[in-house]
Amino acid sequence: QVQLVESGGGVVQTGGPLRLSCVASGSISSVNAMGWHRQVPGKQREMVAGITSGGSTLYADSVKGRFLISGNNANYTWYLQMNNLKPEDTAVYYCNAVRVVTRGADYSEVWGQGTLVTVSS
Repeated sequence: QVQLVESGGGVVQTGGPLRLSCVASGSISSVNAMGWHRQVPGKQREMVAGITSGGSTLYADSVKGRFLISGNNANYTWYLQMNNLKPEDTAVYYCNAVRVVTRGADYSEVWGQGTLVTVSS
């Protein structure tokens, strides 16, 4: 069984930085891609940033130039460095892993439980 655990959420003032971490566990052989998403109550979950196993990245327009996604495929840990945070960045942030291959089974997609980021004005 694969598990993703996010950490690093909290309360930060407008303009401040925060770094989220996501650690995957579970006898993983490979992960095709990983992403960070966020959700505000009452709204749909949206993709914030993604990174492939080859290192290609993409970002939502709303975070380009402020957020940086990175990862360590050796230990399946990924990060989201968030800079110049704005109140509208307040949300629960989730990481997910796509096309996860393990010794026992393959998973099309796995999600973490989420971590809350609150940006105070």
